[in-house]
Amino acid sequence: MPKIKTHRGAAKRFKKTGSGKFKTSHAFHSHILGKKTPKRKRKLRKALIVHPANAANLQRLLP
Repeated sequence: MPKIKTHRGAAKRFKKTGSGKFKTSHAFHSHILGKKTPKRKRKLRKALIVHPANAANLQRLLP
């Protein structure tokens, strides 16, 4: 059997943690930031753990 290729688009957006969960960044933090409150922008800086329902799909994309 050939090796399974990594999905390059997913590899650029998600990172696997030591415990096997997937980490990604929040959406809505790239532009049009003037109308967003400082508190909201601060919270968007933090990493986000992918929901377990979606993690199963990522497991296949990122072997």
